[in-house]
Amino acid sequence: MSARDFYEILGVARDSDPDTIKKAYRKLALQFHPDKNPGNPEAEEKFKEAASAYEVLSDPQKKAQYDRFGHQAFSGGMGGGGFQDVEDIFSSFSDVFGDLFGMGGRQGGGRQRTGPRKGADLRYVTELTLKEVVLGADREIEYETQESCNPCSGTGADKNSSVEVCSMCRGQGQVVRSQGFFSMASTCPQCQGEGKNIKNPCRDCKGSGRAKKKRNIRVTIPPGVDTGTRLRVASEGEGGYRGGPAGDLYVEMAVKADDRFEREGDHLVGSIEVDYLQAALGAEVEVETVTGEKIVQIPRGTNPGETIKVAGEGVPSLRGQRRGDLLLNVSVAFPDKLSSEEEAKLREIASIRGISVTGAGSKTGFFGRKK
Repeated sequence: MSARDFYEILGVARDSDPDTIKKAYRKLALQFHPDKNPGNPEAEEKFKEAASAYEVLSDPQKKAQYDRFGHQAFSGGMGGGGFQDVEDIFSSFSDVFGDLFGMGGRQGGGRQRTGPRKGADLRYVTELTLKEVVLGADREIEYETQESCNPCSGTGADKNSSVEVCSMCRGQGQVVRSQGFFSMASTCPQCQGEGKNIKNPCRDCKGSGRAKKKRNIRVTIPPGVDTGTRLRVASEGEGGYRGGPAGDLYVEMAVKADDRFEREGDHLVGSIEVDYLQAALGAEVEVETVTGEKIVQIPRGTNPGETIKVAGEGVPSLRGQRRGDLLLNVSVAFPDKLSSEEEAKLREIASIRGISVTGAGSKTGFFGRKK
C-alpha cells in the first residue's frame, strides 16, 4: 500500500508557509491526541501519520527533498518521516504541544519517562566529489557517541549496590502540586527527574549510566545524491536509555563544487570550444565527461551558443535507472591571424557567397574584429 501524500495528510497546499503548516498540524494533533481518544488505535495511527508529515514539511531541507523525490527521498536508507512511539512525538514537538496542553504535551502536565527510551539520532556530514555523486561511493565513518555503561548495564549503580525507587515522586520523575482547580508538575528535587536513587554509584560512569564510545562504520552512498540528501543508518546513533533501542545515524551529503560542470537536476552543464572550421563543416571531437573522455559529433553549421547533448553522461536518478545528460554550450574559436594562403581562400569563399569583407591590408582582425 502506497503512503499518503504529506500535504494531503495535513490538508495544506504545496506552497503553504511554515505557519500554515504548523497550524494545520496543531489542529490534527488536537483532534487525534491519545488523551482525547483513549484506547483508539485508529486515532493513534492518524496521530503518528500527522506527526510524520509535519516532521518533514516543517523542516526546509526535508521539505525540499520531499518536493523533489516524494516518499522515495526517505526510503532505502534515507532519513525522515516516521514515528513509532507516541512519546517521541511529544519530545520532538514540545513547542507545539506545550501550547495545547502545557508541559510535555499531556493533559495534567505529563510525566517524565523513566522506563526504556530510544537514544538520540546523530548527524554526520560527509563531502563528495561530482564523480562520486555519479558513480556512488563508500565511506569509512568514525565518530564518538554515548551508550549504556557496560559495568552497570546502564543503571548507574555499582554492581554490589541497588537502585531504589525515589520515595518522593515514586519513580515518576515529577511531583504534582494541586492549587485549586489547577495542577502543576515540576521535576522531582530529590532524584532530579530520574525517578530513582542510587546509594553507591558505578565507578566507571559515576552514576550517569552512560559511557563514551568510538564507532567506525562503512556506509555505501548510492549514485545520484545531492547536497542535503540524508542516508539513515539504523541503530548507529546514540545508545538507548535503560535498555531502550539505539537511535539512528543520519549521514548528510555535501557535494563539492566542480570547476568543469554545474548540476541542473539530473543533467550536467558544461562548455566546449570548437574551431570555426569544425563549426562550419562539422567534426568529431573528444570531450571530457565526469567519468572520462568521449567522442561527440559537432553538426555542420553549428553556431556559437548552441548546445550539444551527450546522452546518458549526467547524474543517475535516485528514483529509477535513468541517467541524465551532459549539455555542452558551444563557443567557436576564430584565429587572430591568418596566413596569406588562408586569407586568400577565405576571400574567395566570401566572394562566392557575395559577402562584403574588409580589404586586404586592413588593420582590423578576422572578419572585421578589431584587434
